[in-house]
Amino acid sequence: MADTPSTPPIITFDKVNKWYGNNFHVLRDIDLNVAKGERIVICGPSGSGKSTLIRCINRLEEHQQGRLIVDGVELTDDVKAIDQVRKEVGMVFQQFNLFPHLTVLENLTLSPMWVGKMPKKEAEDKAMVQLQRVRIAEQAHKYPLQLSGGQQQRVAIARALCLKPKIMLFDEPTSALDPEMIKEVLDVMITMADEGITMLCVTHEMGFAKAVADRVIFMDQGQIVEQNNPHDFFNHPKSERSKDFLSKILGH
Repeated sequence: MADTPSTPPIITFDKVNKWYGNNFHVLRDIDLNVAKGERIVICGPSGSGKSTLIRCINRLEEHQQGRLIVDGVELTDDVKAIDQVRKEVGMVFQQFNLFPHLTVLENLTLSPMWVGKMPKKEAEDKAMVQLQRVRIAEQAHKYPLQLSGGQQQRVAIARALCLKPKIMLFDEPTSALDPEMIKEVLDVMITMADEGITMLCVTHEMGFAKAVADRVIFMDQGQIVEQNNPHDFFNHPKSERSKDFLSKILGH
């Protein structure tokens, strides 16, 4: 998907740097433009800065240098700007972060009712639509701990979708799941990818990358080392670091 001059990128990283403390340079001069509706998979070894990169997009992590612009809003210390961006960015984590004492439906309606001041009936109707979307509507009145890990992660995705985000961030959404549950979560994400939401996903699920990504980004030591369409990235990796990484996870 090429950007035309009339459609600015929905996300722009311009020479973004981030340190933890004084010594650990976790993001180094990140330059990245994401087109509206683009689906990006970010991969790389542990500690390469992948999760930090996507967490900067909704200011869960703050960068110290460079510019980061999300849907026309530059992220600075301005609380209003941060709030505006967070309304448009949904996030799904490794751990499901559901409230155990609330039912599935209550987990989904909490934010629209409290933050969005939505009437309960409307919030519940909209939540049920999202639960149907992730194929789990029949579990609406159960508690999270009564569900499998794969079901809980689908609830977490539905919760993020309730806020009608323009951008969805996934931080290794299947890494805490048993193998047989991974597919059900990836299937839901593949369906979402067909609906035009801009998606950035940190994952080692290379089958998902091949099926869904417009672009695969490989990070190492806080830098974007290589980026390409999935076919060329997997079949013709350019850098030695990418080749080494792919040989380890693909086993060839």
